[in-house]
Amino acid sequence: MRICGIKLTHDGAVALVEDGQLVFCLEQEKRDNNRRYQAIDHLESVVSALAEHGLDPRDVDQFVIDGWDGDLESQFQVLSGAGPITLKGAPYVERHAEGLLTSLDGSGLMLGGRLFSYRSYPHVTGHVTSAYCTSPFAKTEQPAFCLVWDGCIFPRLYYVERRGARFLECLFPVIGHVYAAAGHHFGPYKRAGRGDWDLGVAGKLMAYIALGSVDEDIVAVFQELYQERFAGDTELASHYRADINSAEPLLARVHDFFEASALRLRDQAPEDVLASFHLFLERLLVSEMATAVERHAHLSGARNLCIAGGCGLNIKWNSALREAGLFDAVWVPPFPNDSGSAIGAACSAMVVQDGFVPLDWSVYSGPALLDGQLPSGWNSEPCSMRELASILASNKPVIFLTGRAELGPRALGGRSILAAATSPEMKDYLNDVKLREHFRPVAPICLEDRAPEIFSPGTPDPYMLFDHQTRTEWRDKVPAVVHLDGSARLQTISRTSEHKVAELLIEYEKLTGIPLLCNTSANHHGRGFFPGAAAACRWGQIEHIWSDGVLLTKIPETELSPGDRALTLV
Repeated sequence: MRICGIKLTHDGAVALVEDGQLVFCLEQEKRDNNRRYQAIDHLESVVSALAEHGLDPRDVDQFVIDGWDGDLESQFQVLSGAGPITLKGAPYVERHAEGLLTSLDGSGLMLGGRLFSYRSYPHVTGHVTSAYCTSPFAKTEQPAFCLVWDGCIFPRLYYVERRGARFLECLFPVIGHVYAAAGHHFGPYKRAGRGDWDLGVAGKLMAYIALGSVDEDIVAVFQELYQERFAGDTELASHYRADINSAEPLLARVHDFFEASALRLRDQAPEDVLASFHLFLERLLVSEMATAVERHAHLSGARNLCIAGGCGLNIKWNSALREAGLFDAVWVPPFPNDSGSAIGAACSAMVVQDGFVPLDWSVYSGPALLDGQLPSGWNSEPCSMRELASILASNKPVIFLTGRAELGPRALGGRSILAAATSPEMKDYLNDVKLREHFRPVAPICLEDRAPEIFSPGTPDPYMLFDHQTRTEWRDKVPAVVHLDGSARLQTISRTSEHKVAELLIEYEKLTGIPLLCNTSANHHGRGFFPGAAAACRWGQIEHIWSDGVLLTKIPETELSPGDRALTLV
């Protein structure tokens, strides 16, 4: 059974699941140096994705389109070979508590000159199915709660077991976009108006709040305004909750909330305001989750939690939920945001057929490296892992490209810039070449068995989704990966992993005694990962590029011939 999941809107992607195994997931932003959050606006992208894996649309048994905005249904305006067409889809949220797996059946999906029928499940359904089916709980047939908190919805709690899933409750009346909206009213990303929405602000704020300190008086202001405008029995709060299915009015009231906050907090430092707001939300999330778990204590089975939706990328909230003692285990997939929605769409159809069974998957299921004409001005030679480790040990960064790209928004060693973490200047250098603010952290990638020695808790974290503190005795040894508050966005990798980055870390450890490197994504500013070495060469900001056994080294400008210099400008 071949199921093709399609996410048409932002974070567009095409995924194929065959007999319970993820064959591929191709995110649009990771193809052809596309912009971040790229949508699928032409159905030829679906045909091309299948063709790259030797398939024709006729080889697919079922197509599934992820749902989107709408109370009863959504609509998508896309291009096909025949011109513009309109496709209908399921709504964002299921219509009733037992309706998570209720589909909208559609027709008119034009692929390769042929029409195909399809199904569409609510957008939140894909989050639930992708989170649970990729989890360790699915493998052991254990039930789990599933928290879905996306940008334009309140945090929703579900209960999942082998035979089905159902909606339990909304935890509290705050949309996920509230975090990014805070950044539009305070701090370095403040805007004069309410437009020009930036999806990347929320992630940047996680780094920025390390500059600030929590002030309980500021927290109290947010608590008071939350009750007045969102949660209480006031007229303002009632009107806000009445618009639960309308994204624009909800967001407008969120902006009103922050404008009222700004009047009360005009004398406070913005970094303190944002740090305090972060903690206010974290406390609210943990306390309301605790109340909900107690309320649903009658549900049988282990206390497990899956986290999905864009807010699942907030590593501090994930850690707070894990450390609260409410759950035996917490799982966050590497694609909790919409980058996993195509996988979720395919999983939804799989679940309808087989129940909530485990998906056989690998995080390295993205696009293969793209072959391309290398620009002149680069030397090429074979390079072993030991030789590459020596380059890194000499404090030179390397673009590291190998195999298929990782899924989700974070570089996990397949499309990374790696560097020694022993110099405090390396973080600033990497942020400079990436055009990032200097308060942004650079993540460590570390051999799993040595992570507890360097970080607390240092538990396995293969997808960079929890918060870790750098142990005091290591902060001066690896300063480039230590954030302003001593934390680190750690990625661990097993010493026995077959991935090339594990082999490199082992060789680097042999040379230096240090089992970790700096790891940041290999991409243009505002774009997805480099699709291949040629794109990395054209970027030209890093002297060394390693691509599946071949080292490309930029020839210094003084050594180029006049002809070479002209070619490098092309």
